[in-house]
Amino acid sequence: QVQLVESGGGSVQAGGSLRVSCAASGSIVRHCMGWFRQAPGKEREGVASIYTSSGDTWYADSVKGRFTISQDNAKNMLVLQMNSLKAEDTAMYFCAAQPGAWSCYSGSWRREADFGYWGQGTQVTVST
Repeated sequence: QVQLVESGGGSVQAGGSLRVSCAASGSIVRHCMGWFRQAPGKEREGVASIYTSSGDTWYADSVKGRFTISQDNAKNMLVLQMNSLKAEDTAMYFCAAQPGAWSCYSGSWRREADFGYWGQGTQVTVST
């Protein structure tokens, strides 16, 4: 069982950058790891995912070219670097994990139901 703890959220002006991290209690090797976000009154949406054994990544169209998901397997850490932030990026950001490759490669990487482990979230607020 993996426990996930996010950190690094905060407030930033539009155009700025933030880096959010997710510390896992155990190994994240051979896991599909993802970042999701949920804005007030909206459904949770997948932002980016990575399969930790291959390094293959997936991004939502809304963040492509601005966000980068990465991993540090030695530290059991997942990172989301967010650049050129926009007001519409304001949300609670959640880290998620699912053992195996299926959730990433099946096209389900944006479906929260396909991830079994979740962190508590970290708030990101972008002001204009």
